[in-house]
This record gives sequence, C-alpha cells and structure tokens, in this order.
Amino acid sequence: MPKILIIDDEAAIRGALKEILEYESFTVEEAADGEAGLKMSEKENFDLIFCDIKMPRMDGMEVLEKLKEKGIETPVIIITGHGTIDTAVEALKKGAYDFIQKPLDLNRVLVTVRNASNQTALINETKTLRKKVNKALGSSIIGESAPIKEIKNMIDTVAPTEARVLITGGNGSGKELVARQLHEKSERNNGAFIEVNCAAIPSELIESELFGHEKGAFTSAIKTRQGKFELADGGTLFLDEIGDMALSAQAKVLRALQESKITRVGGDKDFKVNVRIFAATNKDLRKEIAAGNFREDLYHRLSVIVIRVPSLNERKDDIPLLADHFLNQIAEEYGQPKKEITAGAIKALQSLDWTGNIREFRNVMERLVILSSKSIDEKAVKAYATPHFG
Repeated sequence: MPKILIIDDEAAIRGALKEILEYESFTVEEAADGEAGLKMSEKENFDLIFCDIKMPRMDGMEVLEKLKEKGIETPVIIITGHGTIDTAVEALKKGAYDFIQKPLDLNRVLVTVRNASNQTALINETKTLRKKVNKALGSSIIGESAPIKEIKNMIDTVAPTEARVLITGGNGSGKELVARQLHEKSERNNGAFIEVNCAAIPSELIESELFGHEKGAFTSAIKTRQGKFELADGGTLFLDEIGDMALSAQAKVLRALQESKITRVGGDKDFKVNVRIFAATNKDLRKEIAAGNFREDLYHRLSVIVIRVPSLNERKDDIPLLADHFLNQIAEEYGQPKKEITAGAIKALQSLDWTGNIREFRNVMERLVILSSKSIDEKAVKAYATPHFG
C-alpha cells in the first residue's frame, strides 16, 4: 500500500488523520513541522504528503517550494484551518495536488488520497518507461579503441544506405546496439525498429511470428495477427541470432527479401512490405552452411555488409569508459549517488578474462556497486568480480 507522510504541528490532527489512513491500510509517518517533514521526504520515498500551511520553522508554502527545488514529485495535499480562496490558488500554483480545509471530511480525504495515489502510480510508470526508452534507444556505443572506432565509422557510412547488414560477434558483445545505431542513423529512423530473437522462439512458431497468421490457421489462432515483417513496414527488422532460425522459415525470409512481399500463415494473399533487414549471429554461418543448417542463398542476401563486433577481451582499453558509463547508468537506476572507482580497480578489471563480454561486464559493475562499501577498489574487484566470488 502507498506510504503517506503527514506534516502538521498539531498532534491531534496528525493522530486523527493517521487513524483514518491506517484504517484504510495505508502506511503512515508523521512530522511535527515543515523542516522535519522536508528532511524525511528527502530520505524516504513517500507516495503522498499531507502538509499544513501554518507551522513553526517552515510553513507549508515553503515546503512546497523546497520539494520542487529538490525535484521531489510526490503529490502534496495542503490542509489548513485558515484557508481562503487566495491561499488555495497560491498552493496549487506552487505545485500542490489539492487543498483541503479543516475540520477534515473523511470522504473528501479518502477520495483525494485515491486520486493522488493514481497520479503517483502514473508518475512512477512514466519514469520506468523513460528509463527503458533511454536504455533502449538513447545508448551510444561506448569506447575509443581502434576496433570500436572502425565500427562507428562503418555505421556512419552504411546507415544512410538501404544495404542489408549482417552483424557477427560473441554473446553479449553488443550486436543489438550496433543494429539500433544503424537504424537511428538511417533514413528510416522515424519508422519502427522491430526485433525478433530467433533463438528464443520455437521453430513451429517462428513463421507465425515473422509473417503473421490468419484466423483459424492453427488451433490457437483465434484471430488474425500481423507478423513482424508487417509491423516493421517502413522501418527496420532486426533478426537476432538468425543462425538458429529453422530452414523452413529461412526459405520464406529469402522470398520476402527477393520479392518484398510476405504471406501470412494459413493465408493466400500477398502483402507488400518495405523493410530493411539487419541480422545478427554468434555462429559462423559458413560452417552452418557446410553442415546444412543455413541456406547459402539467404546468407548472401543478408551479408551485403558484414560488421564484426569485437569481444571485450579485444578492446580492454575501453574498460575505463565502460566502467564510468555503467556506474552512471546504475546510479540513475538505483536513485543513488554515483560510486567512485579507483585506478587499481580499473587495472584489475582489465586483467580479467571477459568471456561474457559487455553483458558480463555490466553485471559485474552492478555487483560491485551493491557489495562495495564506499568506493570500488582493487580488493573489491578481486573479491566480487567473478561469478564464484567468496
């Protein structure tokens, strides 16, 4: 349930309001003046604040101003026994969610609390979505090593064209990030970027996922469904881990690339699609072709441009920049100050074997942030930087 803070210098008011709210199963904390309430709101995350206007040390209007200055977006409901229209208007202008006069009306209080709680939930949902969007689309390729500079130059050259791109590299090396950067710097950046993880979808479902299906095409097809090719029309389709795609689906993907049209599973109507394809794999597709697991004609269609993403072990010079990037990112996600890291810790990180590449490195940085007391030093890296630490 939401956590509520009551800021009021009258103990009787705090007690009565607390009793009402706790009866409705809310968690309630109290502050006897504005200054104390402000300090509590800085240390804890409250979903809602009730605040009196006339209080010693710091009045309610000043509390509103200070909360706004500190970027605290918790809805504030002003309560007062000396309310006027002008006071209410001023409070609302300063950012108050609502204004309730004493003596408090039980029904009015509960309705306002529920409405404000909905606003808090919306604010939190927006923050979460913003973080996801920033993480997905706002990231840039971090690094200044020679292999990374080469990739950045290749992206700048290839992105504005319509060429298909095959991105190769180990698991966790950043192939998806390269694909997103290609899309963002292309002429299609206003269109959709649709990703399909071919390794995560069962072979019997991959065709429906890619090309859609008509109602009744199979037992669970209770309605017509568009596939990823249609959803990516006018934009980019990223086929991740394409080396794991079933041969039957490979044949249909090849047709889609050759003819720029697809047919839904269970249907006989062709749909024109205008899609740019990026594909990625951690496999050697030439070996897969020799083994009969991958179509050579599809390989040549996909590999107009080939971009190989280096492993982290090949670009350890980038570890200082990557560490700083992830420390900033983790601090933002946790809502905490950025943790410092020593030069000795960086050298220790550079000495490790990063078989899991950037994905493993990011996980290690988060572990170090959580388990290190103050700053991250060489001792912490030696203690916690492997999965079998301790």
